[in-house]
Amino acid sequence: MSVLDKVLSLRPGNVVARMGPGSRVPVLDPRELLRALESSPVALPCIPVLAKGALPGLLRAARMEDAVLGLGCPHPLADRGAPERFVAAVRAAALDAEHTRPLFLQAGPVRVTSTDADVLDAMQEGLFRVVDAGFALVSLELSRLTTYEAVEAVNALVGPLVERELSLELSAPQAPAGAGLLDACGTLLEGLSQWKVPLRFLRVSEAQLGEGDLDVGLLRQVVELAHARGVAVTVGDLTAGAPRGLSSYVAAGVRKVDCGGPFGPLALRAWPPEARAQVVARAQAAGMPAGELLSMLEEGLPPLTPEARETLEALAFAEATEVLAALGARRSATHAMAFLAKPGGDLG
Repeated sequence: MSVLDKVLSLRPGNVVARMGPGSRVPVLDPRELLRALESSPVALPCIPVLAKGALPGLLRAARMEDAVLGLGCPHPLADRGAPERFVAAVRAAALDAEHTRPLFLQAGPVRVTSTDADVLDAMQEGLFRVVDAGFALVSLELSRLTTYEAVEAVNALVGPLVERELSLELSAPQAPAGAGLLDACGTLLEGLSQWKVPLRFLRVSEAQLGEGDLDVGLLRQVVELAHARGVAVTVGDLTAGAPRGLSSYVAAGVRKVDCGGPFGPLALRAWPPEARAQVVARAQAAGMPAGELLSMLEEGLPPLTPEARETLEALAFAEATEVLAALGARRSATHAMAFLAKPGGDLG
């Protein structure tokens, strides 16, 4: 049995069901990649796919750098078919490129804003669809809830993931009065522990780590707090452009970075001015970045010209290559696959 065959055997059941047993693309649960790269100075890169035309460039960058890669669907609950269309687009792009480096697929962050039972029931139904679509990681954004509300909401929502033993990521909720990020994270982790909710990643935003310069000390405290609970830390919500502190996240012990910053404006520029203006106007009304909204509106926009699609692919490749290098992900694919292919995942 080849290394690839052994790694393919680690794919979650929902991935195999969606991709098909004949698929040769190693789409894994990121917990396997964390395990394989535990001793390596690398953070898992996760890039939100804001325009599906960027997929060939993102995958090509992963092959060029021999890197593991996460692909994020920013709004998987936008409509009932969004998860399936996203996974189908990834499958088609990976099949066309004969991509054999490890991937993981992230749904979200999905914003949770209420503990109302009807709202949570509808969200849980959506998460079942996300799991069935083939995602192995779901990220929930809890910043509008208090820590106690967050624990209540998460406990009500995690059934689809717990049943399939898939990975969960949570953002830090609101800090208690007079407290800070560290207290919010600590209270969340303690509450989840009491309810025995399995958590893979704790997500903090770039803005929570200091204005201007990165507060490395605070970040290391968050990493230590999470590590004591067996949880890895993600940094997300990066501002436009790759931050100078990207490698500092790795040095501080961050294990995953959501690298959305430069990709939104890049994707938006692929459309002609009149289409961009439509997206920008709707984004302003919704109070969200135009590039992020693009992922929800893309299929209603005019299709990209071949020239625009080629340019988008090239720019996505260039940006992704820089991100992968900055996060120490170069050659992480070969390392991870060699580890995972060994009996018991031991390089010996």
